[in-house]
Parts: sequence; C-alpha cells; structure tokens
Amino acid sequence: MILRALFPILLACLALPAGAGSAERIDQLFAALQKAGPDEWQVIEAEIRDLWSDSGSPTLNLLLERGYGALESGDSKAAIEHFTALIDHAPDFAEAWNGRATAYFAAGLYGPALDDIAHALALEPRHFGALTGLAMILGESGRREQALEAYRAVLALSPNRPDVQEAIRALERARGEFDL
Repeated sequence: MILRALFPILLACLALPAGAGSAERIDQLFAALQKAGPDEWQVIEAEIRDLWSDSGSPTLNLLLERGYGALESGDSKAAIEHFTALIDHAPDFAEAWNGRATAYFAAGLYGPALDDIAHALALEPRHFGALTGLAMILGESGRREQALEAYRAVLALSPNRPDVQEAIRALERARGEFDL
C-alpha cells in the first residue's frame, strides 16, 4: 500500500538540512523548544510558524492567508486553489505544501494530502504541523504503528504538546502499552 511505501521516505526526510532564509533563527527556536516549559512551548511554536509563513513576498503571503482563510471558513476547494496557485509560484515554500495538504485532508483526499506532506517535509524536515497531519492520516487509515512513529517524531521536536502526548497514549493503550 502507498502508506507503507511512503512512510519510510517521510521519516528519512527528518535527516535533511533545513531550508535557507531564517534557518539560523528557526534552529535557535527549535533548541529553545527542547528546553521550554509547559507555558512557553506554544509561544515558541507560534514564532516558528510565523517564520515558516513568510515567503518573503507580500503577494505570496496574501495567497497563503487566503488559503488558510478559506480553510477556516470551511471552503476546502477554494483553499486548494489558493495553495495550488501559491505552489505554482513558489514550489520551494514548505508552508504552501503544508497548507494544501491540510486542505486536501479537510476534503477527505488523503492520497494528495500525503503527497503534499512529503513535499513539505522534504523542504522543512522539522515541520511539526506536517508530521502531525501525517500521524492523523496514518491513524485514520488504520496504520497505527506508523502513526505512533510520526507522533513520536513530533514529540521529539516539541516535547510539551499535550495533544500529541495524549495521541501517543491512546495509540499505546490500543496495543497494550502504557508508557510515555
């Protein structure tokens, strides 16, 4: 099945170097995320997401905003169109791929979502949003072991995420383990 073949490729992306631009600041934030307390991690993740969301072009940033706005209003078709236009103009912009993956997921199109997650992770291997999306798709597709691996990869990047901790506990309970 495609998920079995795709998952090792996605995990291998974690070893790739981060993209250019604000990579040094993102590295600093990821280091801080490892040391963050329960009250700090959300602020650090938000700053990372802000850096990931800046394409360097006001026009492209507007397309990104429109894509996420369409998602928020429940219009996954319009979101897919906005993110596709963004990808056409900026194929090296990881957040565009992640946004479209999210839109595909919202539309129930898991295959295209997985393809876009692979692109996002190839461009930004530490993209905890893309990894979380991967884990969700794998879990919903019955690939619980791979979902558990993806959630653990998220937790390795951001150790204080209660949603991810709970997802791991639930998956471990489902197979008879209770450690976290």
